[in-house]
Amino acid sequence: MLPALVVGAVLSLLVPATPVRAATAVKEYEIKAVFLFNFAQFVEWPATAFADEASPVVIGVLGEDPFGEALDRAVQNETVKNRKVLVKRFRHLAELKGCHILFVSRSEKARLPQILEALKGQSVLMVGDMPDFTERGGVINFLLRANKVRFEINLRAAEDAELKISTKLIELGSIVGVRRSGEK
Repeated sequence: MLPALVVGAVLSLLVPATPVRAATAVKEYEIKAVFLFNFAQFVEWPATAFADEASPVVIGVLGEDPFGEALDRAVQNETVKNRKVLVKRFRHLAELKGCHILFVSRSEKARLPQILEALKGQSVLMVGDMPDFTERGGVINFLLRANKVRFEINLRAAEDAELKISTKLIELGSIVGVRRSGEK
């Protein structure tokens, strides 16, 4: 099944995203929802990130939800490494326990320092789509380039969160930050 996901991820890079307007933003966030699910396929969390072997992979949205139902549809009936995938929406930092992929909404831009501090030492793949997100400590940031959804990866932030990102995913994104432990 993994090769199909790789093909799906590559193909999703080729799907044009239109400029952000009310009607076209839906298409953009449908694509980003699929990316969030695909990121889960290419990231390895430490065993301590899960309560037990049956714990689901939780994809969370913090703040205003730009996805609508698109994220729920993207993960419906899906599994990642034999774990169910669940979507949760959060308003408060105290609710984030057990979240593995966290999309930080643009509505949370002013709170980003507090969010980063609250998640320090936790194995959470923080994803956003705002200027300077990865430079400020997020792991993956969505970008629109040539009307296509792209992403950049902060390898240092991933390492700090004890996340191992597959080279297949790294090759598809732009790199921000460097690894510290001499990894290739």
